[in-house]
Amino acid sequence: MLRVRPIHFTSRLDEWERLLTGLGMVKTVDEPTWREFDAGSGRLALHFVEQGSAEDGTTSLGVEVGDLKEFARRTKESGAAEGGTAAELIDADHGQSCRITAADGFSFLADPAARAADGSWGGSAEADPGIAVVGVWFSEDAVAAARTLRDIGAEPRPLPGSGAVGSADMNTAESEAFVAKNGGILMVGAGSGTGSAGLGFEYAGDLAALRGRLNEAGNEAAIIEEAAIPTLHVANPDADGIAAHPPLWISAAPSAG
Repeated sequence: MLRVRPIHFTSRLDEWERLLTGLGMVKTVDEPTWREFDAGSGRLALHFVEQGSAEDGTTSLGVEVGDLKEFARRTKESGAAEGGTAAELIDADHGQSCRITAADGFSFLADPAARAADGSWGGSAEADPGIAVVGVWFSEDAVAAARTLRDIGAEPRPLPGSGAVGSADMNTAESEAFVAKNGGILMVGAGSGTGSAGLGFEYAGDLAALRGRLNEAGNEAAIIEEAAIPTLHVANPDADGIAAHPPLWISAAPSAG
């Protein structure tokens, strides 16, 4: 079992909730400093931090797994064969977790997943099935990062052109996308300096209709075409409008054909 679940740190929980519900995501956990939202594919957690703190507006890469011990064993086994990926069971602030560390020292956590009410590993049936959460890993060594994602069980997916989810810091010509078995997408993009994480979304539906839905909910959104591939740019809730902060990207999901 593997599901994408990044953690976004923000001082604007309510603004983020408005955006995520506008996207068709469903809130499944509602605590004073922690909220979780299910997409049609993948999940996103919001963690409250004080405004102006170093973490405000940042994202941590993260996944959920069914059995931590078995996940750690398989990841270590794959890492030993491929070279470079380590997996260690740890006691984190929120409970037991598994820390995955790549060859370049970049690390992220795999946390235990909770089953749905019907006993499955699926997310909320009420979420828009077209929305997928994308966790992005920017790395100077994109090849090694991609190897780490294969080690944790993510399946490579062909990247459909340069208009896929990204940011101003991402060279999409040197990126690679992976699918998690139980929901969500992981993407590796070329970056500079220490490895870092980002957040995006994909939509398997009408971007224009989604833009209208977001605008009606009070979210600033516009469709931008880059290399003839449409991408929906949405004002980042951590800032005041698109001009004040790089927007979130929602790319069109690749067609099945």
